[in-house]
Parts: sequence; C-alpha cells; structure tokens
Amino acid sequence: MSRGQTRSVPAGSGAGGSGAGASGADGSGAGGSGARGSGAAQRRTVSGRGRPWPLARLGHLYATCVGFVWGSIWSTGRVERHRGLWIFRGMPRWSFGRGGSCVGSCYLTDRNTSPAVLRHELVHREQWRHYGLALPLLYLLAGRDPLRNRFEIEAGLADGGYLKRARSGSARVRRRASDSSGSADR
Repeated sequence: MSRGQTRSVPAGSGAGGSGAGASGADGSGAGGSGARGSGAAQRRTVSGRGRPWPLARLGHLYATCVGFVWGSIWSTGRVERHRGLWIFRGMPRWSFGRGGSCVGSCYLTDRNTSPAVLRHELVHREQWRHYGLALPLLYLLAGRDPLRNRFEIEAGLADGGYLKRARSGSARVRRRASDSSGSADR
C-alpha cells in the first residue's frame, strides 16, 4: 500500500468522492450536503486534496513548535495528546481566538474540549499539514465570518460550535420555569 492510500474513507463511499466528500472536496463548501458535521467526511475532504503544498511539512512543523511553546508558557491546565493533536487547556482568554485556536498540531483553549470540538480541530490540524505556513494567510483571505469561511465549513460548523444544535427540550423546560415564576423580564 502506498502512502497516498492511508487516508480514512468510510466503507462503501468509494474513492470517486461521491456523497458528502464530493460537496466541498475543493474546500469551497459548495454542494450543500447535510453531513457537514461528520468527522469522517471532513477527514476525507482534507486528505482527498492531493499532495500537500511545497514546504508545507516544514511550515506545519514550525507552527507546531510555535504553538507548543506558546501553550507551554501560558497553559495552566492539563496538557494531553489526542490523536496527534496537542491540547493545551487553561489558556488565558486573550491568548487564543474564539473558543480556541489550532496552531500546527496544537490546540490552545481554556476548556473547550468536547469530542465534537476536537473532531473540528483535528480537521484544522490536517489543513495545517496540507498548507503549512500559507494557512494563516489563506484563512484570513477566506474571511472572518465562520459561516462563509471555507476552512471552518470544511472542519464542520456544527462540530466547531458555529451552528446551534437542537436541544432535547431542556431549554423549553427552563423557559417554562422562568415564565411560571412571574418574571417580567421581557
């Protein structure tokens, strides 16, 4: 088996890129499949791009070293490795963007480490591996709006916490409880 055949593709999806992988295999997010939050589909689109950019491996290694040093300096929480991703918890809020930032193979966050978020960050790690140090510029050019940013779309908007997930009724229960208490906050 050659190195190009090591990517993870769910059984029955074929190598032709049908299904969720085809909608956005170019990273644009076009095609509108309902499987945007699927970790397996996202891994397929990242690894299905072909060869990494020239010097991407070196850029990814450099970014990982920078992320590791930054995380080592500021992290006050547990540091662990999850499927090749270094997770630095307990970072000060000013030391990363949004709910956390992926720099190379390092995820810097305060405590945003749910399984869905880690799936999302693993896709960003693969993006770093593919583009190297070009990723920050490409990400900036893709725009700050995560709902239109091709890298966030590819990583999974729902997994990244950019889309509200349907709750099992707990919000409804809280709303009814506050309504019955007679509060006039509306």
